[in-house]
Amino acid sequence: MRLRNTYLSILLLSASFMYAQDGIPTYSDYFADNLYLLHPAMAGAASYGKLRLTARQQWFDQDEAPNVQTISYHTRLGDRSGMGAILFNDRNGYHSQTGGYITYAHHIMFSRSKYDLNQLSFGLSAGLIQSKLDETNFDPNDFDPVIAGIVQSSSYFNMDAGMSYNFLDFAAHFTVKNLLFRNRNLFTDKYEPNNQRTYNMSAAYGISSNYNSWTYEPSFLFIWKERTNEQFLDLNFKAFRKMEFGSVWGGLSYRRSFDGAEYLDGTEIKDQKLQYITPVIGVTYNKFVFAYTYSYQTGNVRLESGGFHQLTIGYNFLDRKYLNWEQDMRYNGMLRPNTN
Repeated sequence: MRLRNTYLSILLLSASFMYAQDGIPTYSDYFADNLYLLHPAMAGAASYGKLRLTARQQWFDQDEAPNVQTISYHTRLGDRSGMGAILFNDRNGYHSQTGGYITYAHHIMFSRSKYDLNQLSFGLSAGLIQSKLDETNFDPNDFDPVIAGIVQSSSYFNMDAGMSYNFLDFAAHFTVKNLLFRNRNLFTDKYEPNNQRTYNMSAAYGISSNYNSWTYEPSFLFIWKERTNEQFLDLNFKAFRKMEFGSVWGGLSYRRSFDGAEYLDGTEIKDQKLQYITPVIGVTYNKFVFAYTYSYQTGNVRLESGGFHQLTIGYNFLDRKYLNWEQDMRYNGMLRPNTN
């Protein structure tokens, strides 16, 4: 099949490009025990600190392929407060951004103890992001008045706000990313609107059995970008197996966009929506967490046949009394070891 209409390619490319401009891109990080990257209200939601490092690389055989790295830490402070911090580096072709966030979360416990958890949380993150556009390798003979031939940069401040609710085996989250309208002055106004506000809604339910060591977790994530009206839905399922050293777990995520593009297949006009399938495997060994995810783009038209690789390494600053697997799961608000 020969693609004669470029709209679909532009859509697939812009899906990753626009995410790379709006703070930390929303990929599959949260699916590998890192909900704090997505929802600030999860900072300190458990009783101990969590350190997470992630690295994502797309299309190893392509120069300037999208890649992103994050490091985050959050912990409980007292009975009702949580603090967190995130640093990230995101590159996508000639565009890159680096930045950091600090988070404060307030937790209201309605239950009498952590074992019948009923907790409402509110979180607020403040971030400073610097975006860069490297024009030094652009062809100087291809004159364009917009191209200056230098490394252009622009810094801006923004905030994320959200709330989370954990009740026994159920958890729900709502977050507004890029809460403020900010001009960045890196591109022209035509391509860089001052409204990058994004709404993230997710929920999960833990299903455990008293007769074996398995726990299951169906969940979903819905993303809506206000200005462009882009919408994405993730449908997820994970399974956890209790082991003597901790736990092993795996799952599958399916992402689908609600926006499509038409392309010409011979003489027939067809429509295709952006779709990803992402399996994940992970292990919790005492206080350490390791996870690997691989995202594969489906459809007749793809930018590349290769997938997107992501590694997550973590460490839980647990007290000895919380090393017990069942206690850890219950305190997290789900009957499983990985909620945030």
